[in-house]
Amino acid sequence: MTTHLEGLVARAVASAYRTEMNAEIPIERIEIRPSDRPDFGDYATNLALVAAKVLGKPPREIAERVASELRRVDNGRQFSHVEVAGPGFINIRFWPGAIQTSLVNLLEQGPDYGRSSLGEDQSIQLEFVSSNPTGPLTVGHGRQAVLGDVLANLYERVGWNVEREYYFNDEGRQIDLLAESLWARYRELCGEVREIPEDGYHGEYLIDVARDVRAKLGDGFAAFDEEAKGVFRREAVERMTARIKDDLAKLGVRFDHWFSEATLHRAGKVDGTLAALRELGAVYEDGGAIWLRAEAHGGVKDSVLVRSDGRPTYLMVDVAYHIDKRERGFDRVINVQGADHHAEQSCMKAAMRILGYPEEWLSYAVHQFVSLKEGGETLKMSTRAGRFVTLHDLLEELGGDIVRWFMISRKPEAHLDFDLDLARSESQDNPATYVQYAHTRIASIFRNAGDVGGDWASVEFAPLVEPEELDLIKTLDRFPEIVETAATSFAPHLLAEYALQLSRTFHAYYDTHRVLGGDADLTTARLALLHGVKLVLRESLGILGMNAPEAM
Repeated sequence: MTTHLEGLVARAVASAYRTEMNAEIPIERIEIRPSDRPDFGDYATNLALVAAKVLGKPPREIAERVASELRRVDNGRQFSHVEVAGPGFINIRFWPGAIQTSLVNLLEQGPDYGRSSLGEDQSIQLEFVSSNPTGPLTVGHGRQAVLGDVLANLYERVGWNVEREYYFNDEGRQIDLLAESLWARYRELCGEVREIPEDGYHGEYLIDVARDVRAKLGDGFAAFDEEAKGVFRREAVERMTARIKDDLAKLGVRFDHWFSEATLHRAGKVDGTLAALRELGAVYEDGGAIWLRAEAHGGVKDSVLVRSDGRPTYLMVDVAYHIDKRERGFDRVINVQGADHHAEQSCMKAAMRILGYPEEWLSYAVHQFVSLKEGGETLKMSTRAGRFVTLHDLLEELGGDIVRWFMISRKPEAHLDFDLDLARSESQDNPATYVQYAHTRIASIFRNAGDVGGDWASVEFAPLVEPEELDLIKTLDRFPEIVETAATSFAPHLLAEYALQLSRTFHAYYDTHRVLGGDADLTTARLALLHGVKLVLRESLGILGMNAPEAM
């Protein structure tokens, strides 16, 4: 998707190129982008440099001919000047009236501005968070929750039917260790000294859970026998799951489906998957274990599917889980995961190739980890040892909007230093507050304006000629492209960066130019412009899962 103004340039340049060069423009390879230096123009294109390689002509000659044809055909209607610079760049500047058409386009579309049919109503499943119910969600889980949720919002915005799924790994040894750890805490409350298993869970959160379990069950489970294991497994999973769901709700993250690993085992799908891989010749036995031939199909290394003691590995169950996803009819599947899962991801892709699934059906949106910084120092955290800051505590202190902004504001591939001091700040140094204040400030302007509004797109925009006004319109014009790029490139941080830039552009404009109390036509035009800014800010914050306050 190109912006409205870039589209105008692209169509004009393509027409001029066909006329002068008697060829179709190599559109997929050229760039039409905002000029790096505003004094050169509004937009620039590298068309001539790319075409020179195809046509075998000097780029400057191509640029001069195309620019001349642009001037002739346009005849000053849209472009105030078209110039050639450097080795063959074409710089184009719009008349204000042409830029204003972008604002008309925005106001005509209203809340649908930035929506597209790119997804063609195909179905896409996003699986994210999927933390084992062995402890509270940490700040690291919080980053993945926000990334997945915003990515889902973006895909919905560009025309996909999205389903959000959380996968509960509620089977296996880690759940047995959780149950025994909970039982040990339970017996402590009964006045006994019990050791938590060496690989168990030591966090104090289990004391609170044990207190609730004791209130329900009494003191009767004196030994950790098979009956106690079953009871404490169930109590631990149910109660930790409830806590996870509550924290995600506070963060504003919703899921359409909560998937239990146990259902795969009960339905025989894990055994069925192993049988299918055997039939395809994709497994072999070594050392008593069953291995997937991953390396031969693009995986980083062959991986164990079933251990020598007969227990399936995470990979084995995950392959069965993805077969289940495929059977549910999703056109695409995206898993949001941490960078530490690279080996498993490559083996899963290998398994999908073995099964004959399309290469693009499964993809991974990978992110790096989160550190909390306070007073310039990084806090040390360890989930298993029980030394961590929970997502719940972070939400209690900062609220969902602030947490979401800081989790999404850095590109996923980069390590995130969550600056607690900045997040706590209520000043405009806090970028989340700064963006929300821009929306609030415009809402206040409209309250002071009184009874205004209606058909904004029919307003006469000719008075909007100040450079800051035209820059604001050009910034608004970029919103649809930002949404699409943020979705398809797993780059939701681009939307946060855009919202911050739009807010800065607005604040600078409003601090310089008077909106109310001047010439009536100019006031109406400026109010229409601010209505567009407010609309795009609201839609941006909505996709980011944040509130767009009318007052602060």
